Amino acid sequence: MKADTHPDYHMIKVQMTDGTVFETRSTWGNEGDTLHLDIDPTSHPAWTGGTRQVDQGGRVAQFNKRFGGLTLKKN
Repeated sequence: MKADTHPDYHMIKVQMTDGTVFETRSTWGNEGDTLHLDIDPTSHPAWTGGTRQVDQGGRVAQFNKRFGGLTLKKN
């Protein structure tokens, strides 16, 4: 292996939103730092089955809302 090409892995603590803490190896921060998560599998709607926070309308709904009143007239 070449020297000075690989990142420095060290042990850090990760604190979940519910307060639980676990240790893992990472390149983030320094040895012994604590990473506080804002979103994790215990609180994110993708894993908890909650509703989405984004607009529920898709591209077709946006098109119909904007141009829904237009009609084609036949002569």
